[in-house]
Amino acid sequence: MKMFSTLGRTLPWLLVALFAAEALQALRPRAETGFHTREFGRLPALLNGRVQPLDSVGRNSLLQIRNTQDVPLAEKKAWEFWKHPKKLRPGEWLLEVLVRPEQADARNIFLIHHPELLGEFKLEGKGTEKSGLHYFTYAELKPVRPEIHEQAKRLNGVDDKLWTPVQKQLANLERGLTIYERLKNSLRPEVSDDFAKELAEFKQSVPAGMAAVRAQQEGKEFDKEALDRFAKPAQHYYLVEQMALPLIVPPAQPEVSRDNWQNAGANLMEVIRGGEVHPAMNYYAQMASAYRQDKPDAFNRAVEEYRQWLAGKLAPELRKSRNEFFFNNLLPFMRAMIAYIFAFLCACAALATVAWARWSEMFRRSAFYLIALAWVIHTFGLVFRMVLEGRPPVTNLYSSAIFIGWGAVLLGLILERIFKIGIGSAVASLAGFITLIIAHNLSMGGDTMEMLRAVLDTNFWLATHVTVITLGYASTYVAGLIAILFIVLGVFTRHLAGETAKILTRMVYGILCFATLFSFTGTVLGGIWADQSWGRFWGWDPKENGALIIVLWNATILHARWGGLVRERGLMNMAVFGNVVTSFSWFGVNMLGIGLHSYGFMDAAFKWLMIFVATQALFMALGLLPLRLWASFRPTKAAPGDVPPMGGQEKPLPSTG
Repeated sequence: MKMFSTLGRTLPWLLVALFAAEALQALRPRAETGFHTREFGRLPALLNGRVQPLDSVGRNSLLQIRNTQDVPLAEKKAWEFWKHPKKLRPGEWLLEVLVRPEQADARNIFLIHHPELLGEFKLEGKGTEKSGLHYFTYAELKPVRPEIHEQAKRLNGVDDKLWTPVQKQLANLERGLTIYERLKNSLRPEVSDDFAKELAEFKQSVPAGMAAVRAQQEGKEFDKEALDRFAKPAQHYYLVEQMALPLIVPPAQPEVSRDNWQNAGANLMEVIRGGEVHPAMNYYAQMASAYRQDKPDAFNRAVEEYRQWLAGKLAPELRKSRNEFFFNNLLPFMRAMIAYIFAFLCACAALATVAWARWSEMFRRSAFYLIALAWVIHTFGLVFRMVLEGRPPVTNLYSSAIFIGWGAVLLGLILERIFKIGIGSAVASLAGFITLIIAHNLSMGGDTMEMLRAVLDTNFWLATHVTVITLGYASTYVAGLIAILFIVLGVFTRHLAGETAKILTRMVYGILCFATLFSFTGTVLGGIWADQSWGRFWGWDPKENGALIIVLWNATILHARWGGLVRERGLMNMAVFGNVVTSFSWFGVNMLGIGLHSYGFMDAAFKWLMIFVATQALFMALGLLPLRLWASFRPTKAAPGDVPPMGGQEKPLPSTG
């Protein structure tokens, strides 16, 4: 007994220490041997309207091409779960694409899993298969690249909402191939071998080459050899100017303008017009030649010298780039998601072992402490991301999912702190895990920190509007999730036969009061922002109508409860339907693609929205079953071994509407 008591006190703290140690080790600086590819990944570039590290360029490109953030160097079998194959990190992969494209062409990064496309391009038997997904190399796709491009061009005149699954995957494949080909020509010509040497020779050839060009245009004799030495690399650099994706050359005069970034080719073409090669291009050329010639010391020296140059000229941009690199590698939301799922298992164990009070309390405390730790990590990631962006916490669907989860977990922790029966922990951990999973899938579109649309240009009223209204919507979901737990526990278990039913009812009622207040306040704040930004407080826009519907539905639930029109079960069913109302009003209206708020359009989510609505309808159907079919309220005689109800002695719930 004493041993069990000791275990009950120490297990929760041991679990917290384990997860905290795993998170803290990510903060530890890592020494690099060989090529300092992590330092290369910290270097800044401009893409999607914002300064970001080259690591983010590679990471977001891989998400769009491969749907992963790294590239496995060796695939493992499904049963080899203990193996951890070496992977190319995003910055390392990007460096390979920029400087060793022939090596990068042999990586399995292009995802094609539709049988029709595999057959159309005769790709059966090629690539590598993992869990039913087929990954191909650029070398394997190169022979059919023109055909892929031609078929993709035919989609230009077709509304993307009408695309079939095959056409959608074809469009994704074309986009991935285009991104990859542009990256290969973002630093140097793909055919270059010793870029530093070639760049030095090009600079020397410009005067004689331009003289030969002018003589040829005037019909005079010209030096053909000088023209050839100049024209061939000039053509290659012109191609780089047209194709390069990130802008890697910083402003030459940052004191005048810090936004005047160039791509590599544009800077090299300025040499022809009498300009100078930017110091950054000289450093990059040294890196490229050293990496191709397998000279890590020369590569590392060039990276460090360029970093020092940036520190003296563009210190804020360098600092922002390094901070984002740190955030990318910390993966706070992934770590929080793993802790949430372990906490949910502990919460389920607490509910399942309610007949054994000591076991139940041990698991309940473990779940609560784990959720608290995960919430701290979640909060750190949320705040760090806000600082990086310099914006409020909600700016797009990805950040919206992150913030919804944060608010839902906070509410669950408060509920568990008050009632201490395990339900709050179950709700918090499940909500945190699901919302972070949704955010992870939303991130597959690429850069989640891209510049805001003009309609979302940040000001005080926008920041308060999105924060408050999102907390209101998150609260509505929490109330609906607790209502689902009420229905499931009532129909399938004996847990609601005591005080638990009344406790859950108080939880849902209190949260709905909170949700109504915040949804209404957030809607009013949105009207104030709209009045300042668009010149009108209310315009019956679909998104505005959706916000109003959510407020009205929450108010309807409260009035129905106050007026005695519904009791416990009726309250729960209305709260579950609140999930449907909120989903349609918040996300569904985005799929209309109309109105001033259509910036969040996401057609691919329609299927998942319908699945979600179907599951809510199923729970409501269970909630409408007669009480005699509910296990918690079915009259039975107590027998040895029966699970006692949570929260007190068995008391039948009166028949309610």
